[in-house]
Amino acid sequence: MQNLIVTLIQSGLHWHNHEANLAMFEEKIWQIEEDTDIIVLPEMFNTGFSMKVEELAEPMNFRTFKWMKQMASQKDCAVTGSFIVKEKSGFYNRLIWMFPDGSFKQYDKKHLFRMANEDDYFEPGEQALIVEYKGWKIMPLVCYDLRFPVWSRNRSKGDDLSYDLLLYVANWPAARVNAWDTLLGARAIENLCYTVGVNRTLPDGNDIPYNGHSGVYSGKGEQLYFAGEEEKMHTIELDAEALKHFRQKFPAYKDADSFTIQS
Repeated sequence: MQNLIVTLIQSGLHWHNHEANLAMFEEKIWQIEEDTDIIVLPEMFNTGFSMKVEELAEPMNFRTFKWMKQMASQKDCAVTGSFIVKEKSGFYNRLIWMFPDGSFKQYDKKHLFRMANEDDYFEPGEQALIVEYKGWKIMPLVCYDLRFPVWSRNRSKGDDLSYDLLLYVANWPAARVNAWDTLLGARAIENLCYTVGVNRTLPDGNDIPYNGHSGVYSGKGEQLYFAGEEEKMHTIELDAEALKHFRQKFPAYKDADSFTIQS
């Protein structure tokens, strides 16, 4: 397990416009000058957070999926973010983790945001995902999942933990950004892991304002990076040895409660 380099892209989104968003993010990605291992995009990065599923959904292995595959290959790094996927008769807010070699993992958002009626239009995910990449174990989640600590609990396996990095992609509105800031740090502390959250900026097509606050937190809850409210890209290196040392000196996970998640 060596250090991991992560690039956060905090951006406004073109409302319901796949082509404009993919073109915009492609331009931003090509502006990344540093070497990086992972590029993180917001939730529903190709459309904005929308319930227009019939209009906006794509099948797997279509335009957005192929674009992610191309970006990962050309930049020789993983690319992740979520978009609306139609599969059989259902719609999913699906996060894709695209590896540089074109292989991928997927995670369907478990907790659907009922206050926007997301649960009326999307099917919930049933399985959490742990990605193994560059010697790290990474748990990617989507927006509203942040409010549910049981789903993201870092389970111990002897002297090991289930994951090292907790990663959230989001469209988290400005009206509740204090919860976003607080919970990102809390998830890092309680799970003894790095936590990365990537949110969008600017109002969407429903005039809901977003103000970013993308950030990176250490296992101690220290804020290692804060993006503020502007459109911004940032690349940060996560120190593997520092995380290992902290867990050895403060193995609170060994005293964690045992439980089973039931659907």
